[in-house]
Amino acid sequence: MTVTQDISILSLITQASVLVQLVMALLAGLSVVSWYWIFRKAFQIRAARAKTDEFERDFWSGGDINTLFDASSRHETGGMERIFQAGYREFTKLRSKGHDHNATLDGARRAMRATYQREVDDLEGHLAFLASVGSVSPYIGLLGTVWGIMNAFRGLSNVGSATLAHVAPGIAEALVATAIGLFAAIPAVVAYNRFAHDIDRLSIRFESFMEEFSNILQRNLR
Repeated sequence: MTVTQDISILSLITQASVLVQLVMALLAGLSVVSWYWIFRKAFQIRAARAKTDEFERDFWSGGDINTLFDASSRHETGGMERIFQAGYREFTKLRSKGHDHNATLDGARRAMRATYQREVDDLEGHLAFLASVGSVSPYIGLLGTVWGIMNAFRGLSNVGSATLAHVAPGIAEALVATAIGLFAAIPAVVAYNRFAHDIDRLSIRFESFMEEFSNILQRNLR
């Protein structure tokens, strides 16, 4: 077998020790799963942003709140619209029961806050997995690298005269594990940071809407 064949990527993977192959397989699996959630979260956040933009346009267009509430029950809603539904539903229920103004407004705010928490939790789902992949994958790859280098040097102890042809395959095999670890970690870290930023922006918009809608409800109680 030639040196070129020995250090080809496929040969390095197939001829690696069992532990290094297990590390590579684990990292490849983590990479596949993380890419799955990267695409899922990207579509979810994009849809949430589009639904929020659409609802804000409808809400601030000056239409009647009762009409908007009735219309929202006839189509698929986004996070901000569900917050609106929860708050207005609780507001009308408490007002019809004759509660005082403060209790009615506090109940609407609590309903909106509970829905807000559920929406943000749903958007943040599986972000912890991406963060874990981004932080742990390089260390898993490093474990495979250290083990591969140890095997390479143990093999050299049985060789009378070590040359580059003897050293290169073992070292290259070990470094493949680190490369796969970085390949799994870098997209996960970039995606996590991006998604966390986008979710923060959406949560700020949700909170601003809750405050503005609470003011509108308060004026309706006067």
